[in-house]
Amino acid sequence: MTSKQLISKNNPWEDVGGGVSRQIMGWDNQILMVNVKLEMGAIGAGHTHFNTQTTYCVTGRFEFTIDGEKVIVESGDGLYVPPNILHGAIALEPGVLIDVFSPVREDFL
Repeated sequence: MTSKQLISKNNPWEDVGGGVSRQIMGWDNQILMVNVKLEMGAIGAGHTHFNTQTTYCVTGRFEFTIDGEKVIVESGDGLYVPPNILHGAIALEPGVLIDVFSPVREDFL
């Protein structure tokens, strides 16, 4: 394991466009944790992946669509996204989410 995998507060934020940025917090080959910061109105476009995902809302308010079902997520809420299910979100307020993926999302590293 490298120190970058262990000490996350100094990891850089990556601008992924459209008012969305992410900060890798920690990972190994089984799991990945990521801070995701969204500006108001930013869209996490609908997508699927084979990874299991859980998301915790640190701050803000978001409308998630998971397998066609809409749900509002606010600070303190969490949700689960099964593998291979279409999902996306829009930031109703600026905020930060913590996404956890298993296994690790290689495309993020």
